[in-house]
Amino acid sequence: MQRWRGLEQIPGGWGRCVVTIGVFDGVHRGHQQLIAHAVRQARRRDVPCVLMTFDPHPSEVVRPGSHPAQLTTLRRRAELAEQLGVDVFCVLPFTREISRVPAEEFVHAMLVERLHAAEIVVGENFTFGHKAAGNIELLAKLGERFGFEVESDALVSGPVQRADEAAGPSVTFSSTYIRSCIDAGDVVAAASALGRSHRLEGIVVRGAGRGGKELGFPTANLSTPPHTAIPADGVYAAWFTHRRRGSVQPGETLPAAVSVGSNPTFSGTERTVEAYVLDIDADFYGEHVDLDFVQRLRSMERYDTVEALIEQMHQDVAETRRILAVGG
Repeated sequence: MQRWRGLEQIPGGWGRCVVTIGVFDGVHRGHQQLIAHAVRQARRRDVPCVLMTFDPHPSEVVRPGSHPAQLTTLRRRAELAEQLGVDVFCVLPFTREISRVPAEEFVHAMLVERLHAAEIVVGENFTFGHKAAGNIELLAKLGERFGFEVESDALVSGPVQRADEAAGPSVTFSSTYIRSCIDAGDVVAAASALGRSHRLEGIVVRGAGRGGKELGFPTANLSTPPHTAIPADGVYAAWFTHRRRGSVQPGETLPAAVSVGSNPTFSGTERTVEAYVLDIDADFYGEHVDLDFVQRLRSMERYDTVEALIEQMHQDVAETRRILAVGG
């Protein structure tokens, strides 16, 4: 899959293509259906499928300070798009100038003149152009004028499994819904809507050192990118994967008990993400790691003594083993 940053990277001699457009944060089950539709249409036409997304999030440019919590990094979105069969992952840098481009000019200048779109596949709630004035009806009219077809997909709904029940009512899959699940700590419901576990990415940094020095549970402290959607404070069972060379084989996925919060037992104030990787003695400092959240074990609590905290941490590890079905 090709990855472009801006339309300036379109290669010479570029022909027709099928384009799907959106932020696609999360690449959730609704996004997956839309992207799969675009890929099918591209295969039918024997042309490339281009996924166009934006960076930063348009809302941050239009209303500074309103950037929503981010479910997936651009790198992760590109990986998921490639798995779905997309041929080109095109990131359009979103600026104030771009936000002011009228809807018709956006279509003509970017989708027709530059990308030579033969077909555009979008969700039924798709809007575009200055003040989001463009909609599906306008896009279809512009298609008749400029020679491209338009297909729109209905929003995707389905039952969602929740942490506190076997299966909840049907919901419309959306990034907003998934953010609300993560904010509540219901990573089970988030995974059900995403079609996979919610993932945090980041770099392991030095922490307060209490895990290894005082408690016997050395942790990898994760520094995440700005705006990352971090689950509610609590303790979680998760899978830990590291990407760089370290003391164990790169890419190995390991079970972990993850603490999210400010460590109230030690009067902490800074919110941190700390992963205790089970059954391995390794220093992951400086490595890029992924945390895939499986289930919340409990909320964050303050303990009167360090001994009580240690006892609870042993219980957390045992529960993590049970949920992830790993021995030890």
